[in-house]
Amino acid sequence: MKKILLAFCLMATSCPAFSQELYVNTEPASNMATGSLGLRVENQGLFKPDYRNRSTFEAMYGLSRKVMVHGSLYTSNYYSNGQHFEGGSVYAKYRFLSIDTVQKHFRGAFFAKASSINNPLPNQEITLEGDNSGIQSGVVFTQLLHKLAISGSASYLHAFDNRGGYNLPVSQARNAAAYTLSAGYLLFPKNYRDYQQTNVNLYVELLGKTNPGHNQSYLDAAPAIQFIFNSVCRLDLSYRTPIYNDMLRNSKNMYLIRLEYNFFNL
Repeated sequence: MKKILLAFCLMATSCPAFSQELYVNTEPASNMATGSLGLRVENQGLFKPDYRNRSTFEAMYGLSRKVMVHGSLYTSNYYSNGQHFEGGSVYAKYRFLSIDTVQKHFRGAFFAKASSINNPLPNQEITLEGDNSGIQSGVVFTQLLHKLAISGSASYLHAFDNRGGYNLPVSQARNAAAYTLSAGYLLFPKNYRDYQQTNVNLYVELLGKTNPGHNQSYLDAAPAIQFIFNSVCRLDLSYRTPIYNDMLRNSKNMYLIRLEYNFFNL
């Protein structure tokens, strides 16, 4: 089995498969392997005007080669003096397109997300990661070219009133459009000897949203670095900063730290 895995890594030029597609702030069109389980612990936050942060506990599972699902739980002190449980979300992705050649592929997928959150609603950004109850659906395409992977997505979000009697103000948008463009590059190792080598990936991601009819939008740049250990454990570090911003939100000038561990062939 180790020889088979090593041979696959040598062909793909990364391990786990196409590691430069494991974007930090977005999801690629590619899926986890069937029967694989990933567990994540994530912390993100901002330091001004005072330090606030959110922790996410996430599980991911590959149902088949075309379908994967996520489940997430959120806690933060964004809306309280101490950490409190905010709610959760579920995510599913269906890969409908795969064009594979040696060290290259092009893939497309549909995705959908739903969240149920118990928080006040002071912000203008619609985000399903702890702030808003709502739904999101979209499409993502990913192109792998040897050590470089480029991915883009577009999606629609609709916000509901939050649990706990927190109703979305009439003046705030209930609908939003989101768009992303991500690039990942496999920096190390230069050549594979075995699957225990540490991978180092560099990323640059553009993250944007618009609230139609409200003259509210933003575009962030989010550089990131990623380390993959023994092909099963990854550490992500990222910081997003606005290129322009006309929206009241928590995600402005935000750091992200994530640790993930994967179990294969369950």
